Order: sequence, then structure tokens, then C-alpha cells
Amino acid sequence: MKVQHHILNAFLAAVLATSTAFAQGDTLDTLYERLLKPDLQDWEQVERAIWREWSSSGSASMDLLLERGRKAMSDGDFAVAIEHFTALTDHAPEFAEGWNARATAYFMAEEYSLSIADIQKTLSLNPKHFGALQGLGRILEELEDEKNALKAYQAAYAIHPHRPSLEEAIDRLDAKLSGQAL
Repeated sequence: MKVQHHILNAFLAAVLATSTAFAQGDTLDTLYERLLKPDLQDWEQVERAIWREWSSSGSASMDLLLERGRKAMSDGDFAVAIEHFTALTDHAPEFAEGWNARATAYFMAEEYSLSIADIQKTLSLNPKHFGALQGLGRILEELEDEKNALKAYQAAYAIHPHRPSLEEAIDRLDAKLSGQAL
């Protein structure tokens, strides 16, 4: 699959430009602020709290669809997971985590173009979704689009600078793109 670079570049630029303007309530804002503290020791707890906030749709039935889809995904049944997440996105189209979950299921099913489309929807609803940005980076790296993968990882790192896997990915791609031996 060939990703259209100019569209992707514009999309990544828009995400970077809007990520500082995103506000989803005091709780998430406070958690995002904590993530940016350089000396944060409990970053994993802060990250889990953010994921809990992201995973709460405000509807018990929608949360159940998310839970069932995640269970199917963890069982390796990606088709069933996609069905649950599709029902979720159909019934709660403004719930970013439904789109992100389906993007993850599509990625696991190696449906990269569908995953990218759902990541774009996730980020349009939640520009600070560092998980979606990291997922985008991973897909682009799989597609050997290292330059845009690096941009996606850097965008995720700007929101969540404590994830070791993000720093490793950035260092790896920086070295590769600059021609340094790994």
C-alpha cells in the first residue's frame, strides 16, 4: 500500500498544531500536564488514568461493546473485535476510543489502510491520543515510510515523553534517516 505523503504530512502537521489546543476537561488536562513533567516517576499510573478516561464513553452499553471488542482482540479474534468496534463507532461516532480500538484491530488484522483511516478519525476527535499517534508511527514504519513514521512518533513523544518505546523508535529512525549505522 502506498501512503500519499502530502496528505499524511498535512495531517501530521494539523495534529501537531492542534494538540496544544485540545481540552477535554480538567481531569485530562491535569493528567496531560503531569505527563510533561520531566521528573515524573509515576508516569505509568498517569498513563493508565488517561486510558481509563479515554475508555469511558459515558454509556454502559457502549463501554460494554468496547470491553467485548478488546476481549475478542486479546483472544486473537480480530474479525469479531472489528464487528464490536464497528457497532461502537456506528452508535457512538464521537467516542474517539472506539475508533482507536478498531484501528488497533485493523492493524492486528494487517489492514493498514483501514487502520490509518480510523487513526485519523481518532486524532480528529482526540488530537492528544498518543497511543493512536504511536500506532500510526508503527504502521508507517511497517510500510517503510520512516520519515513520516518519525513525525508520528515525535508527535506522540511531544504529548507523552516518558514512554521508552517512543524514545527508542525516535532514536532508531533518527539514526537510520541520518545514515548512521545502528
